[in-house]
Amino acid sequence: MEARAAFTELRARMGQAIIGQERVIERLLIALLADGNVLLEGLPGVAKTRAAKSLAQSLDADFRRIQFTPDLLPTDVVGSEVYHQEGGGSFRFDPGPIFGNLILVDEINRAPAKVQSALLEAMEERQVTVAGTTHKLPPLFMVMATQNPIEQEGTYPLPEAQLDRFLMHVKVDYPPDADERAVLRLVRGEEQAAQAGAPPPRPAPIPQDAVFAARAEMAGLHVADAIDDYVVALVTATRHASVLDKDLGRWIEVGCSPRGSIGLDRAARAHAWLSGQEHVTPENVRAVVPDVLRHRLMLSYEAQADRVAPDAVLERLVSLVAVA
Repeated sequence: MEARAAFTELRARMGQAIIGQERVIERLLIALLADGNVLLEGLPGVAKTRAAKSLAQSLDADFRRIQFTPDLLPTDVVGSEVYHQEGGGSFRFDPGPIFGNLILVDEINRAPAKVQSALLEAMEERQVTVAGTTHKLPPLFMVMATQNPIEQEGTYPLPEAQLDRFLMHVKVDYPPDADERAVLRLVRGEEQAAQAGAPPPRPAPIPQDAVFAARAEMAGLHVADAIDDYVVALVTATRHASVLDKDLGRWIEVGCSPRGSIGLDRAARAHAWLSGQEHVTPENVRAVVPDVLRHRLMLSYEAQADRVAPDAVLERLVSLVAVA
């Protein structure tokens, strides 16, 4: 299947299963194209898990779900050396659920830091080291994590190093009323089909080769020097915000690292490719700025006192940084 046609089909299939969340679908596809990880944040019941499952069901990929809980251990995620008695007895590595293609980490902030840190090497280097031996993860690998933004009792906030491993931090909001009515009809139809014992037939999954072909096409997009300058200017502005604006200087305590620039470039190119463009424009960059940078900013106590959210900070910053 041709790469662009495959992603058009993938978006259509996900749109049939996830109603009213077109932006979330687009962000998941951007992360898949850009070979990055996604943190989905939203209230319970807004289809965070369903969106991740829908992507996995549409692709020819090994889907694994890990429910993070306070009693989880790092070995429950990455695997461990296990002694096998047969053949004279020896220790062999039994891989954990992280060894899949699409990994759903549900309620990532429900497990303590030692479990969260078990994902660091996998998310960044696409490998896992256990007992001094490094084990490579599959070529197609993406972590999709979820968390609830308001329920903080019994949770462990993600440290900055963990957040920085996510290409995008996507906020999942309520669907519009018309879409919510469509959700009711969709779920009702699924219940009726399940009661009748006749689930609707699923089309053949889209092969992984289509994803790798799309990534190759995306890598060939033209990126002008002015776009590179714009990306760098946006990120460096978070480090020297007081030069642009006095309030921004008070609100931003720590700016974004170069990983923010890299993520912004990759996400902008993916956004341009999904839009059918042959080159990247400033509009592509601005479209992904909130999702790529909102979790990389560290705001000051003054920003919290002023009740200023990262998105408001980024909106003002984007309005002040000009395209070269």
